[in-house]
Amino acid sequence: MTLIEWLGSTAFVSFGAPTSWVEVVGFVTGATCVVLVARQSVWNWPIGIANNLAFVLLFFGAGLFADAALQFVYIALAVSGWVLWVGGGTQGPLVVTSTSRREWWWLGAVGVTATLAMTWFLDTATTSVVPFWDAVTTVLSLLATWGQVTKRRESWFLWIAADVVYVPLYLYKDLVLTGVLYLGFIALCVAGLRAWTRSMTPAGVEVPA
Repeated sequence: MTLIEWLGSTAFVSFGAPTSWVEVVGFVTGATCVVLVARQSVWNWPIGIANNLAFVLLFFGAGLFADAALQFVYIALAVSGWVLWVGGGTQGPLVVTSTSRREWWWLGAVGVTATLAMTWFLDTATTSVVPFWDAVTTVLSLLATWGQVTKRRESWFLWIAADVVYVPLYLYKDLVLTGVLYLGFIALCVAGLRAWTRSMTPAGVEVPA
């Protein structure tokens, strides 16, 4: 049995649905990654990349093609985030800041446009059974990752919004363990939001540890 075959094999059955080993790997690396992000640990990036690779296999097998393709974008963003968090920004060490009004307008415009375009593409060019929700979660996750890379506090709001949609979507696809994971992500995102908020002064500057 090859590694790919083993990852695709059943680890156990939960609520009548088989759970593969790759879903277990995704569960462990995903939960660990969110905890590390909340703590602003640079190790969230390599753990996150391992999570992305696991989810490529998981989502492709489940027919969630946009989510599968999204993982490769995540890997590219993770590499840039890893470099940025280690090297810092142009004005010194990267700190948590708030999203500006101009950035929100930009995020909104990109989000709506990308969601409409991706929904059309998935509906016409793939066999995705949930093209709109697949597109919504994909776009929200990309925007949230941008905020994570640049340490925007409000990125947690975007993650929470995406996770609220992800939970029923994964349960619908019989990815029970992943659905439970994303339910836990919501709680972890709330904790991450509080932690990042505490690290800021009212002016949006991180307080030195």
